[in-house]
Amino acid sequence: VKKNDETVFEGYFDGYHRDGTLHVASVTKSIVSALIGIAIDKGFIKNTEQHILDFFHGYKIKRGEKTIQKITIRDLLTMTAPYKFNHEPYTKVYSSDDWSKAALDLLGGKGKIGEFKYTTVGIQVLSGILANATAKSITEFATENLFTPLDINTPKNVTIRNKDEYFAFLRDRQVSGWVIDPKGVNTAGWGLALSTNDMAKIGQLCLNMGKWNGKPILSSKWIGNSVKEHSKCGERPYGYLWWIINGKNSKDYAAIGDGGNVIF
Repeated sequence: VKKNDETVFEGYFDGYHRDGTLHVASVTKSIVSALIGIAIDKGFIKNTEQHILDFFHGYKIKRGEKTIQKITIRDLLTMTAPYKFNHEPYTKVYSSDDWSKAALDLLGGKGKIGEFKYTTVGIQVLSGILANATAKSITEFATENLFTPLDINTPKNVTIRNKDEYFAFLRDRQVSGWVIDPKGVNTAGWGLALSTNDMAKIGQLCLNMGKWNGKPILSSKWIGNSVKEHSKCGERPYGYLWWIINGKNSKDYAAIGDGGNVIF
């Protein structure tokens, strides 16, 4: 627990320790959101209104598929992009050779842009955008612009080759690293392991409006936009891959991952 930039409580139990890492699940989404913001700040991406297909030259659009041409980065960040599935096809995406392309293939269909649809596999497109826009691996870009400035140890890349390894990663209580696809592109919706102190640093960076030790890591404008309402999941407001807690005008927000992994 941190208050006013100071740690006021920390405790470890059940076999964990201060430097131990665990899979933070969908908290990964909020960290990828920050990386998109940094990429925009540095000019690799123009803005959130840029079309996603700008970053996938040579991608062949299926006959009759027009919606995907209109989808923007903002639509992915706010979970308002349409998809062709009712239930997320994890196996189809994670058994493919290129997870970003497999996720692209799921976009569009009969849904409308602007309708909230929470997805984990679909967000993989953002990792493809980051890799193509920066011409660097996600790990390299994150290390230079987020992890090293916050004194977070860079997670090693982890390869998942089959369903057994996927479930083993999810079940491992002492897991470490960041999952990559066969192309070497890191996951965007899950798959990152951090320590609780690492998570606290990400939260503190947001509270400091993008500054760390007085130095700007991320623009205050991006932080402000990330944690205000852009869409809604039922009655719960949603920002740029951040949940807004306690209503539209609340200043409370959180990165929420499965299994109780939360930056609040």
